[in-house]
Formats: sequence, C-alpha cells, structure tokens
Amino acid sequence: MMADENNTNEATAETENSVKLEQPAIADTPSEAAETQSQESGDPVQPRGRGARGGDRGGRGGRDGGGRGRGRGDRRDNRREEEDDGIIEKLVHINRVSKTVKGGKRFGFAALVVVGDGSGRVGFGHGKAREVPEAITKATAAAKKKMIRVPLKEGRTLHHDGKGRFGAGKVAVRSAPAGTGIIAGGPMRAVFESLGVADVVTKSVGTSNPYNMIRATFAALQDQTSPKSVAQRRGKKVADLLGRGGASEAEAEADAAAITE
Repeated sequence: MMADENNTNEATAETENSVKLEQPAIADTPSEAAETQSQESGDPVQPRGRGARGGDRGGRGGRDGGGRGRGRGDRRDNRREEEDDGIIEKLVHINRVSKTVKGGKRFGFAALVVVGDGSGRVGFGHGKAREVPEAITKATAAAKKKMIRVPLKEGRTLHHDGKGRFGAGKVAVRSAPAGTGIIAGGPMRAVFESLGVADVVTKSVGTSNPYNMIRATFAALQDQTSPKSVAQRRGKKVADLLGRGGASEAEAEADAAAITE
C-alpha cells in the first residue's frame, strides 16, 4: 500500500510541473507585455523613455535634422544682405582696450567704421566688444543711424571750400576739377570714398587721431551748401546767384540747369 501511494504522489508532482512549464509567463506591467509581444512577433523593440519619442523625429531639431533655427537663420542672413546692398563700409581703425578689474585685466576691442551710399550720404560710428567682429558690427549699426546728406557738385566734388575743427584736429577741404582724384589720406580718404566724391583736395593739420580727424571732417561737410538751397532760402533764382561772378546770363542759366542739388 505504501508503495502505491508513493507512486501516485510522484505522478501528481510531475503533472503539476509540466503544467507550470507550459503556461506562459505573465508580464508585470503593460510595457513589459508589449516588449514580450514584439519579441515573439520578431519586430524590433523600441526603447522606453524620452529617447523613444525623439527617435523618429530627431528631438527638437525636426524630422530632417534641420530644426527650426535653420529656417530663421537663413531669413536673417538674407535680410541682412538686402539691407547692405548699396552701402559702402570702411573700417578705419581698430584699437585694443583694457579694463582693470579685481581679478586682473579684461581686454576688448574698439572699432571705428565709416559707411556711405556713394551718392551723397555718409556716416561714422564706433563700437566696443570683447571680439573684433562684434565690435565692427556695433560700429556699423551706429554709423548707419547717424548718416548725413552732403550736397555734391555734378555728383563728383564739393560745391565750395570748407574748414572743420574738432579738438586738436583741423582739416581743410577744397573742390577740385575733374580728373584730380581724392587727394586725402587715412581716415579722410575713407570718408570721401564712402560719400561718393571723386575729386577733392584736403589737408589735415594738428593731431593724427583718427577719431578727431573723422569728426573734424564731418564738421566741414556739414557746413557745405548748394546754390539751390541758398536760392530757396533767399527767395531768388539759382541763375541770379551764379551770374554775380562775372558770368553772362546765358552761362549762369546753363550752370543753374546743370546743378542737381
């Protein structure tokens, strides 16, 4: 009897073990169940967490990896090129400056820039920054905001002579006949090239500081007037003003017709 009971118990245990092995494992969480199902079907398993969401889209950058920033950058570059069309930029001077602080010295750069449209408008500006390109950008932006208009004779030279002074800088500018060229050097040449003057004679006396020379040159240019503006201010005709120099009435009228400003 004892032998029969032992045999019966052993058979029951083997049956229970076989049933446990045949039953599939139950996943604890829905994510584990999805992983198990994908493994059985042969599909690749997608990783969990934030990386799974950004796997196909490439994160914040967009689907093609370009990102939102690329489109905005292109538009800004195009806009800058359109604004710079027709503007002449001249870098006159770059100076390294330093500031003493508690931990030592901080070095930066100061840039002096002259801009113009080549047809009677010119301006200058200066900017400071830790890097040279940023300083030039600041100076260019400041110069564009402070552009002035200067009347030109025949679009190539000044109407009359003039003098300018700022600090220790003194400059003298004179109109010149066609073919003379720009007789100027340093900062003054940059001003007249940006202004669009083709014939002029200049002289600088005193300091050679580019900042003072530029300001003295602009002081001389701001005093420039045209016969047309003087005639309007005095209530007369341009031919009346030009005929006082000994020229005939026909020559004065021809000169007045040739004056554009």
